[in-house]
Amino acid sequence: MKDILYGMEFTDFIDRKDYLERVYNALQREKPQFIVIYGRRRIGKSKLVKEIMDWNKKDIYFLSDQTNETNQRMLFAKTIAMEGIEDFDKVTYPDWETLFRALNRQVKEKSTVCLDEFPYLVKNCQSLPSVIQKLLNEKSLKYNLIICGSSQQLMQGYILDRKEPLYGLADEIIRLTPIPVRYIGQALGCDARQSIEEYAIWGGIPRYWELRADYKDNETAIEKLLLDNKGFLADEPIRLLRDDMRDTIQAATLLSIIGNGANRLSEIAGRAGKDVTQITEPLGKLRELGYIRREVPFGEDEKKSKKGIYRINDSLLEFNYRFVAPYKSILELGRTETVLSIIRSQFSRYVGDCWEHLCRQYVSGNVIDGIIYNVASRWWGKIFTAENKDGEMVEFDVVAESFDKKHLLIGECKWTNKEDALRLVKSIETKIEYLPFVKKGQSVHIILFLKCEPHNKESARILYPSDIVQE
Repeated sequence: MKDILYGMEFTDFIDRKDYLERVYNALQREKPQFIVIYGRRRIGKSKLVKEIMDWNKKDIYFLSDQTNETNQRMLFAKTIAMEGIEDFDKVTYPDWETLFRALNRQVKEKSTVCLDEFPYLVKNCQSLPSVIQKLLNEKSLKYNLIICGSSQQLMQGYILDRKEPLYGLADEIIRLTPIPVRYIGQALGCDARQSIEEYAIWGGIPRYWELRADYKDNETAIEKLLLDNKGFLADEPIRLLRDDMRDTIQAATLLSIIGNGANRLSEIAGRAGKDVTQITEPLGKLRELGYIRREVPFGEDEKKSKKGIYRINDSLLEFNYRFVAPYKSILELGRTETVLSIIRSQFSRYVGDCWEHLCRQYVSGNVIDGIIYNVASRWWGKIFTAENKDGEMVEFDVVAESFDKKHLLIGECKWTNKEDALRLVKSIETKIEYLPFVKKGQSVHIILFLKCEPHNKESARILYPSDIVQE
């Protein structure tokens, strides 16, 4: 992939053009910029920064580690010397302020300095944000300063907390989010249907895509990267939680419970052996980090609804807590094939959950058949018919109202090979008049979201993986 952006060429970069453009434009401003970039592990922060830096200007990129403060300054000074400021590492710098001021005297005008994994630096020198605050407030820096970090919670705290020294000083704050499903086919060279199946495992994390691409097929990648105890991603879930959660045991427990089918707050608390009030805060943190989501039935206020359910929002975490974590003891014995057979038997249903979520995302804010729809969600609840006055529990995978409120979309999602479109449509039609959220005068549009062509396909409006992936 090649894009030309204001005379700068970006190669082999999937999606991310908007992020690249924001950083590049910021670096072209007259005054030196302070830019903050953060996001979860392996989401592509470092690659984005390296792509945008101008090495001809002797830009400086420093990846910090977890060694002590003195060693970090020594390593940073060596990096500066290697990038063109000769003998910069021949001096011992007693503190960060001295080092930054020395760098400012010798660096080229409008060059860029990046401190990657910034939380590691702060861990060993808690006054570092105050030092940077002082330098920024003086407006004497000649260079652009970029700080990056994988600890979303810490990075948000440094920049968005009013009590912190760096609050309000950033010229750009960029939080990298997962790449949409439509790009995974480009990365892995697969068709739309395979893209959905790949996304259900690897999600929108570019580093996972790179690792997956090293294997001939999905199953081999699962076996070598996730099921093998020495696999590169075998410990990835706990690494992610360590970046942001103080209590990783509690977080992992909650994810395991949700991943194994307990979705309501009371159920989760019961299985965790906790009171509901004890798990509200950690669940909230997992939501903030994007690892879980809370769903409420269509039409209900998320803040007031008592029907909310929790689902894992990250593909790799969901796959891990569904298929890997429960079978760790078996995998320790080398019984990989046993776990693979379980995955094969349940894979279609697993992908079906991801398919539903992607279909709701597709509908949200999109124009379908000339109608613009608002945010889509699920709906579940009881309907009361003449034949069943006690009520019948029903569920719809996709429900969305148009912005003008004149139209309502109701959709059914199936990730199976054999369906009958006429039967599915008729099943929905028999329930519409009993649905409590259908407003008087609204036009109801039924859409089927199917893996492949069904019987009686002419009986329904159908969207396939190619429609969802190539939106």
